[in-house]
Amino acid sequence: MNTKKLFGLVVIVFIGFWMFTDPSGLATTSKSLAGQGWDLATQAFRGVIDFVGAMK
Repeated sequence: MNTKKLFGLVVIVFIGFWMFTDPSGLATTSKSLAGQGWDLATQAFRGVIDFVGAMK
């Protein structure tokens, strides 16, 4: 079996196990990661906008 497929399967099984054993913990973690991802994307786009604005 391919290593990438095996790793993906292990991740899916882990998330499934986590979802059934602690759904509120998974929801809290997901919400936190989504918020951090949004903050990172916002910071990156602001950097690009500032860079392009400084080129004028």
